[in-house]
Amino acid sequence: MNEPIRVLIVDDILETRENLRKLLQFERGLEVVGEAETGAEAVRRAAALKPDVVIMDINLPDANGLDVTEQIRQRDPAVQVVILSVQEGREYMRRAMKAGAYDYLVKPPPIDELLSAVRGAGQTAHEERARQRETGSFARGGEAGGGEAGRLIAVYSPRGGTGCTFVATNLALALKSPDTAVVLVDAKLQFGDVALVMNVQPRRTFADLAEVEELDPDLLSEVLLPFPKGDIHILAAPLRPEEAEQINPKTVAEVLQHLKSLADYVVVDTTSVLDPVTLSVFDAADVIVVPIGQDLPSIRNARVAIETLLGAGVPKERWILVLNRAVKRSSITPERVRNYFKMPALVVPDDPRVVVSLNKGEPLLLMQRNSPASKGLLQVARTVRERLLQLAEA
Repeated sequence: MNEPIRVLIVDDILETRENLRKLLQFERGLEVVGEAETGAEAVRRAAALKPDVVIMDINLPDANGLDVTEQIRQRDPAVQVVILSVQEGREYMRRAMKAGAYDYLVKPPPIDELLSAVRGAGQTAHEERARQRETGSFARGGEAGGGEAGRLIAVYSPRGGTGCTFVATNLALALKSPDTAVVLVDAKLQFGDVALVMNVQPRRTFADLAEVEELDPDLLSEVLLPFPKGDIHILAAPLRPEEAEQINPKTVAEVLQHLKSLADYVVVDTTSVLDPVTLSVFDAADVIVVPIGQDLPSIRNARVAIETLLGAGVPKERWILVLNRAVKRSSITPERVRNYFKMPALVVPDDPRVVVSLNKGEPLLLMQRNSPASKGLLQVARTVRERLLQLAEA
């Protein structure tokens, strides 16, 4: 698939960051993956998020934007930086180019000029990354942890039919970037649908790991199924329900731990039952994404499940609510959901293309990246990245 241009916005003024985000998020082929308001934060987030383009304010509260540009490009020469400054003149542009900036624009830049600079910088970044990348390799790029273990995202709902598999498959694709390794795990061991909705035929599944005395990366790599369209890997659920009986929670925990050492992100689709296998996934999870429907049973069950797991020690900051297939003409509005749970709730709008994508076996982000539901899913991915960074920095 054509990779979007991933953009990091660096400016100490919140209003400026918001205006830039609003401008870029509706442009085809562009994806804002994060923000930073200081130079130190920009360096950390560029290393973690691996953006293609950084839009950099030259005047930051703790550093000069040119110095920050040099630090970012020393760590990752593929990253291209577009400098924004109130200062005009050839000398300022010369200094920016010396620092390694791709372009230098005077604030406020004309919209067409800014978009042209970002797209040009993004194309240059993609070309540079393509030269750096080893064809077909499966290795961590460091986005999620900068050399630490990868991050695990569980997708869970206590009620069936809320779209867990839909969210999990598309979230895995949304988290993928040129320098990240992503594994999608189907932990619905009896009746998993990940392989089906992605239209792949697994030769080996989770069941092949059930009776292994000692797991190792080579064995896991043999069982993982490449999904070339999205450049991710899949650990499929067993093909028959009876094969799931051989898989115990300890095996699941060991598999997930090994996968976190191989991948930057491990996305796990879970069953709605709070059984030992699902609880072992939660133990390994860094964040838990909870799709809920616009109906009272779904919302009530989600609240009960979250309260139960909060009591069991799963902290509130690890939960991310997603109101999935949301319609405007409903008395259960996103605001009411947020008030009911007393936490933020993201929205993925209802979209007739969702059913088409599931029936075709083609994830929505690959079929129609600019649809309303796709934009909602990209926002979920951005929130996941931000939450993981916040937890890592805490």
